[in-house]
Amino acid sequence: MSTTGTAARLRYVRTSPSKVRQVLRLIQGQDIETARATLALCEKGIADDLAKLLDSAVANAEHNDSVPADDLFVSRAFADEGPTGKRWRPRARGRGTRIRKRTSHVTIVVARFDEDELERRRQQAAANPTRGRPTRRTRRPRRERAAAVEAHEHEHEHDHEHDHDHDHDHEHDHDHDHDEDVEVVDAPDPVLADTDESGESADAASDTDGTEENA
Repeated sequence: MSTTGTAARLRYVRTSPSKVRQVLRLIQGQDIETARATLALCEKGIADDLAKLLDSAVANAEHNDSVPADDLFVSRAFADEGPTGKRWRPRARGRGTRIRKRTSHVTIVVARFDEDELERRRQQAAANPTRGRPTRRTRRPRRERAAAVEAHEHEHEHDHEHDHDHDHDHEHDHDHDHDEDVEVVDAPDPVLADTDESGESADAASDTDGTEENA
Protein backbone atom coordinates (compact mmCIF):
# COMPACT_ATOMS: atom_id res chain seq x y z
CA MET A 1 0.00 0.00 0.00
CA SER A 2 1.08 3.54 -0.64
CA THR A 3 2.49 5.59 2.23
CA THR A 4 1.91 9.05 0.75
CA GLY A 5 -1.50 10.54 0.43
CA THR A 6 -3.80 13.51 0.85
CA ALA A 7 -4.62 14.86 4.30
CA ALA A 8 -7.44 16.81 5.89
CA ARG A 9 -7.18 18.40 9.34
CA LEU A 10 -9.71 19.44 11.93
CA ARG A 11 -8.34 21.70 14.66
CA TYR A 12 -9.61 22.63 18.13
CA VAL A 13 -12.15 19.86 18.43
CA ARG A 14 -13.88 20.06 21.82
CA THR A 15 -13.17 16.42 22.61
CA SER A 16 -10.26 14.83 24.41
CA PRO A 17 -7.68 13.04 22.21
CA SER A 18 -8.22 9.75 24.03
CA LYS A 19 -11.89 9.68 22.98
CA VAL A 20 -11.08 10.62 19.40
CA ARG A 21 -8.40 7.93 19.10
CA GLN A 22 -10.90 5.24 20.06
CA VAL A 23 -12.89 5.99 16.89
CA LEU A 24 -9.86 6.56 14.68
CA ARG A 25 -8.60 3.05 15.44
CA LEU A 26 -11.79 1.66 13.91
CA ILE A 27 -11.17 3.16 10.46
CA GLN A 28 -7.38 2.80 10.32
CA GLY A 29 -6.42 0.95 7.13
CA GLN A 30 -9.96 0.59 5.81
CA ASP A 31 -11.17 1.57 2.36
CA ILE A 32 -13.41 4.61 2.06
CA GLU A 33 -16.64 2.68 1.72
CA THR A 34 -16.00 0.56 4.81
CA ALA A 35 -14.73 3.54 6.81
CA ARG A 36 -17.88 5.52 6.07
CA ALA A 37 -20.07 2.60 7.05
CA THR A 38 -18.11 2.17 10.28
CA LEU A 39 -18.50 5.83 11.22
CA ALA A 40 -22.19 5.76 10.31
CA LEU A 41 -22.81 2.90 12.75
CA CYS A 42 -20.54 4.26 15.50
CA GLU A 43 -22.39 5.57 18.55
CA LYS A 44 -19.66 7.97 19.68
CA GLY A 45 -20.49 11.66 19.49
CA ILE A 46 -17.30 12.48 17.58
CA ALA A 47 -18.18 10.05 14.76
CA ASP A 48 -20.18 12.65 12.80
CA ASP A 49 -17.30 15.14 12.82
CA LEU A 50 -14.84 12.44 11.77
CA ALA A 51 -17.13 11.39 8.92
CA LYS A 52 -17.16 14.99 7.63
CA LEU A 53 -13.38 15.13 7.95
CA LEU A 54 -13.07 11.89 5.98
CA ASP A 55 -15.29 13.33 3.24
CA SER A 56 -13.02 16.39 3.13
CA ALA A 57 -9.93 14.22 2.72
CA VAL A 58 -11.57 12.25 -0.10
CA ALA A 59 -12.66 15.49 -1.82
CA ASN A 60 -9.11 16.83 -1.58
CA ALA A 61 -7.76 13.67 -3.18
CA GLU A 62 -10.32 13.77 -5.99
CA HIS A 63 -9.87 17.47 -6.71
CA ASN A 64 -6.15 17.96 -6.14
CA ASP A 65 -4.70 14.56 -7.08
CA SER A 66 -7.43 13.30 -9.48
CA VAL A 67 -7.75 10.00 -7.60
CA PRO A 68 -11.23 8.40 -7.49
CA ALA A 69 -12.72 7.52 -4.11
CA ASP A 70 -12.89 3.81 -4.99
CA ASP A 71 -9.07 3.67 -5.14
CA LEU A 72 -8.50 5.31 -1.75
CA PHE A 73 -8.11 3.98 1.79
CA VAL A 74 -7.39 5.52 5.20
CA SER A 75 -3.62 5.28 5.47
CA ARG A 76 -3.22 7.28 8.67
CA ALA A 77 -5.55 8.78 11.27
CA PHE A 78 -4.33 10.37 14.48
CA ALA A 79 -5.30 12.99 17.04
CA ASP A 80 -2.90 15.41 18.73
CA GLU A 81 -3.58 17.22 21.96
CA GLY A 82 -4.66 20.83 21.65
CA PRO A 83 -4.82 23.59 24.25
CA THR A 84 -6.60 22.77 27.49
CA GLY A 85 -9.02 25.23 29.03
CA LYS A 86 -9.03 25.45 32.83
CA ARG A 87 -12.15 25.95 34.90
CA TRP A 88 -12.79 25.78 38.63
CA ARG A 89 -15.57 24.03 40.49
CA PRO A 90 -16.37 24.92 44.14
CA ARG A 91 -16.07 22.09 46.63
CA ALA A 92 -16.48 21.64 50.36
CA ARG A 93 -14.63 23.72 52.99
CA GLY A 94 -13.90 26.52 50.55
CA ARG A 95 -11.80 24.41 48.26
CA GLY A 96 -11.84 24.35 44.48
CA THR A 97 -11.34 21.58 41.92
CA ARG A 98 -9.83 22.20 38.51
CA ILE A 99 -11.85 21.18 35.45
CA ARG A 100 -9.82 20.57 32.27
CA LYS A 101 -11.55 21.34 28.98
CA ARG A 102 -9.41 19.38 26.53
CA THR A 103 -9.24 19.90 22.77
CA SER A 104 -7.78 17.90 19.90
CA HIS A 105 -6.25 18.40 16.48
CA VAL A 106 -7.41 15.53 14.23
CA THR A 107 -5.74 14.50 10.98
CA ILE A 108 -6.95 11.90 8.46
CA VAL A 109 -4.72 10.91 5.53
CA VAL A 110 -6.09 8.97 2.57
CA ALA A 111 -3.84 7.28 0.02
CA ARG A 112 -4.24 5.31 -3.17
CA PHE A 113 -3.96 1.51 -3.21
CA ASP A 114 -0.97 0.09 -5.04
CA GLU A 115 -1.47 -1.57 -8.41
CA ASP A 116 -1.49 -5.14 -7.09
CA GLU A 117 -4.16 -4.32 -4.52
CA LEU A 118 -6.25 -2.45 -7.08
CA GLU A 119 -6.09 -5.40 -9.48
CA ARG A 120 -7.11 -7.80 -6.75
CA ARG A 121 -10.06 -5.59 -5.76
CA ARG A 122 -11.16 -5.29 -9.40
CA GLN A 123 -11.16 -9.05 -9.79
CA GLN A 124 -13.06 -9.45 -6.57
CA ALA A 125 -15.63 -6.84 -7.65
CA ALA A 126 -16.04 -8.60 -11.00
CA ALA A 127 -16.59 -11.93 -9.26
CA ASN A 128 -19.07 -10.40 -6.80
CA PRO A 129 -21.03 -7.58 -8.52
CA THR A 130 -23.14 -6.91 -5.41
CA ARG A 131 -20.19 -5.17 -3.78
CA GLY A 132 -20.31 -2.29 -6.21
CA ARG A 133 -22.14 0.08 -3.91
CA PRO A 134 -21.74 3.86 -4.12
CA THR A 135 -19.12 5.34 -1.82
CA ARG A 136 -20.81 8.69 -1.33
CA ARG A 137 -21.87 9.30 2.24
CA THR A 138 -25.67 9.43 2.47
CA ARG A 139 -26.07 9.35 6.23
CA ARG A 140 -27.72 12.42 7.68
CA PRO A 141 -26.42 14.09 10.84
CA ARG A 142 -27.98 13.08 14.12
CA ARG A 143 -29.75 16.40 14.58
CA GLU A 144 -31.49 16.08 11.22
CA ARG A 145 -32.48 12.48 12.00
CA ALA A 146 -33.87 13.53 15.39
CA ALA A 147 -35.83 16.38 13.79
CA ALA A 148 -37.24 14.00 11.16
CA VAL A 149 -38.30 11.49 13.83
CA GLU A 150 -39.94 14.25 15.88
CA ALA A 151 -41.80 15.56 12.83
CA HIS A 152 -43.01 12.04 12.02
CA GLU A 153 -44.29 11.53 15.56
CA HIS A 154 -46.06 14.91 15.50
CA GLU A 155 -47.71 14.05 12.20
CA HIS A 156 -48.80 10.67 13.58
CA GLU A 157 -50.37 12.33 16.64
CA HIS A 158 -52.14 14.90 14.41
CA ASP A 159 -53.57 12.13 12.22
CA HIS A 160 -54.72 10.24 15.31
CA GLU A 161 -56.50 13.31 16.69
CA HIS A 162 -58.08 13.97 13.27
CA ASP A 163 -59.37 10.40 13.09
CA HIS A 164 -60.75 10.69 16.63
CA ASP A 165 -62.60 13.92 15.78
CA HIS A 166 -63.93 12.33 12.59
CA ASP A 167 -65.26 9.35 14.53
CA HIS A 168 -66.87 11.68 17.08
CA ASP A 169 -68.57 13.69 14.32
CA HIS A 170 -69.75 10.49 12.67
CA GLU A 171 -71.31 9.28 15.93
CA HIS A 172 -72.99 12.68 16.42
CA ASP A 173 -74.45 12.61 12.90
CA HIS A 174 -75.65 9.05 13.43
CA ASP A 175 -77.45 10.02 16.64
CA HIS A 176 -79.01 13.04 14.90
CA ASP A 177 -80.30 10.88 12.03
CA HIS A 178 -81.71 8.40 14.51
CA ASP A 179 -83.62 11.18 16.28
CA GLU A 180 -85.07 12.38 12.97
CA ASP A 181 -86.27 8.86 12.06
CA VAL A 182 -88.27 8.46 15.28
CA GLU A 183 -91.91 9.56 14.79
CA VAL A 184 -93.54 11.19 17.80
CA VAL A 185 -97.18 10.16 18.41
CA ASP A 186 -99.26 12.23 20.79
CA ALA A 187 -100.86 10.11 23.50
CA PRO A 188 -104.54 10.78 24.32
CA ASP A 189 -105.30 12.79 27.40
CA PRO A 190 -106.47 10.38 30.13
CA VAL A 191 -108.92 12.95 31.53
CA LEU A 192 -110.66 13.44 28.19
CA ALA A 193 -110.71 9.70 27.61
CA ASP A 194 -112.47 9.12 30.92
CA THR A 195 -114.96 11.89 30.18
CA ASP A 196 -115.83 10.45 26.79
CA GLU A 197 -116.28 7.01 28.20
CA SER A 198 -118.40 8.31 31.06
CA GLY A 199 -120.51 10.41 28.67
CA GLU A 200 -121.18 7.46 26.42
CA SER A 201 -122.18 5.35 29.44
CA ALA A 202 -124.54 8.12 30.70
CA ASP A 203 -126.34 8.35 27.33
CA ALA A 204 -126.75 4.61 27.27
CA ALA A 205 -128.25 4.64 30.78
CA SER A 206 -130.77 7.40 29.86
CA ASP A 207 -131.89 5.48 26.79
CA THR A 208 -132.46 2.39 28.91
CA ASP A 209 -134.55 4.30 31.49
CA GLY A 210 -136.81 5.84 28.79
CA THR A 211 -137.52 2.43 27.30
CA GLU A 212 -138.52 0.99 30.66
CA GLU A 213 -140.96 3.87 31.39
CA ASN A 214 -142.71 3.49 28.05
CA ALA A 215 -143.14 -0.19 28.71
